[in-house]
Amino acid sequence: MNKKVVVFSQIDPDILSRLQSMYRVAVIHPKNGDVNEQISRETVDADAMIGAGRLLNASSLQNARQLKIISSVSVGYDNYDVDYLNERKIWLAHTPHVLTETTADLAFTLLMSAARKVVALDRWTKQGEWKRTAGPELYGRDIFGKTLGIIGLGHIGAAIARRGLYGFHMNILYHNRRERPELAQPLNAGYRSLEALLQQADFVVVAVDLNRESQALIGEKEFSLMQQHAVFVNISRGSVVDEQALIQALQSRQIFAAGLDVYAREPLQTSALFQLDNVVTLPHVGSATAETRKKMAELAFENLVNALEGRLPRYLVNPDFS
Repeated sequence: MNKKVVVFSQIDPDILSRLQSMYRVAVIHPKNGDVNEQISRETVDADAMIGAGRLLNASSLQNARQLKIISSVSVGYDNYDVDYLNERKIWLAHTPHVLTETTADLAFTLLMSAARKVVALDRWTKQGEWKRTAGPELYGRDIFGKTLGIIGLGHIGAAIARRGLYGFHMNILYHNRRERPELAQPLNAGYRSLEALLQQADFVVVAVDLNRESQALIGEKEFSLMQQHAVFVNISRGSVVDEQALIQALQSRQIFAAGLDVYAREPLQTSALFQLDNVVTLPHVGSATAETRKKMAELAFENLVNALEGRLPRYLVNPDFS
């Protein structure tokens, strides 16, 4: 019980209980005051941290002199200053793979909802507008047999492509920093430059990691290349897309519709996106099913315990501190 764990976001209650039975645990909660001050205070003698959704860097971790591991309940790690963690020799663990299929489900939900105007039609029906047959202004776009362009063919991108290929007989195109024949060949997916993919795809789904190369990857130029009937979906990170350029493309009907789960600023309280009827906006819930969140919490717990008990965690972002 000598080792201390700081829980810096809400986690699964069962996991929290197990941690409390094994270690000294401090839980960070907004109701207890300024979160950054709590983190600074509680990490002075902390050996490990677990959670998600907090910016952790030199400023917030300057007092954490004996910290060995941060176990993130997420696959993405753009909230963490990995260079600083490497310098401090602090492991960063994450939870890849367990959320692949769930996130792919959500991506295709957004694609279908945006293409078929599900949200707008739901509102139209509930508001008592169904006094006549829906006219052309409420028509959606077909999905079956169309061309699906995946930007970022990793595990999630490939799972999205499988849904398109086997569920809807779609033609699959992809763009990546490098070609991925091991993933592309079973999907009969054709590699394209970013420009060619945007010009040819009826549906464009962004599933890249956020890094220096992907920051503002999709902007005004890229939207201008897309077909007017195209549907754009982003499940990666909001900063990958120039949000103002997307808003302009939707307002001017330069593209048909969009489905979004991520934004440049989160939580998103106000936005011109909320005034548009051709965009579906979800609150960053790609992995938010009970089953998947449980699996993520279990894996994060496993990573943390392995580190504290002298074993190599299963999924490390920085195994060599390089």
